Amino acid sequence: MPVPEVQVAEVMTELAELENPKVRAVNSRHGDDHGVNLSALRAVAKRLKTQHELARELWETGDTAARLLAILICRPKTFDRDELDVMVRDARTPKVHDWLVNYVVTKNPHSEELRLAWLDDPDPAVASAGWALTAQRVTKRPDGLDLTALLDVIDAEMKGAPDRLQWAMNTCLAQIGISHPEFRARAIDIGERLEVLKDYPTSPGCTSPFAPVWIAEMVSRNSGT
Repeated sequence: MPVPEVQVAEVMTELAELENPKVRAVNSRHGDDHGVNLSALRAVAKRLKTQHELARELWETGDTAARLLAILICRPKTFDRDELDVMVRDARTPKVHDWLVNYVVTKNPHSEELRLAWLDDPDPAVASAGWALTAQRVTKRPDGLDLTALLDVIDAEMKGAPDRLQWAMNTCLAQIGISHPEFRARAIDIGERLEVLKDYPTSPGCTSPFAPVWIAEMVSRNSGT
């Protein structure tokens, strides 16, 4: 049964009604400017189902909650390369950026081309998208990756990188150490020397993003010890 067409104005009204000042206050501490509970947002997306043209229109509003919803109801494979490039450059809040890369770009046929183009981009937010895609390849499709060269770049550049780019590079470092035993000692050494995210506050029961701790924890879990 076809999904009834929904107008952008209707959706924006619904998102405004879901706005919660307490949620906005929490999100703002992480750089995200919206106050819609993500479970409620996902419920809206589940009801709307896939509506790619509506997703495009929601994205064009520039509203963070609307863009998150757009990501959930779009067809990732439908976007062309240039369109995704523009979207990543325009995705300035962390949650939109993260969801766009992980929910859309990774499922798009141009993902590898974009990964390579973004890795050395002068915009650190765009470069972080390239590193996030690289971290995924490290774990899922490492064939063809030069892990030694990646570790060389991380060793030379991660310490001084802006926060979002530093986080993505650190994730790549940890995933190399976790997934590739032959590079584990070097990955741990880089992490210990650079001390990136060593003092990052970590909630009880969560794994520290400090690469040596992260690597050790995941290797232990994977080995069942």
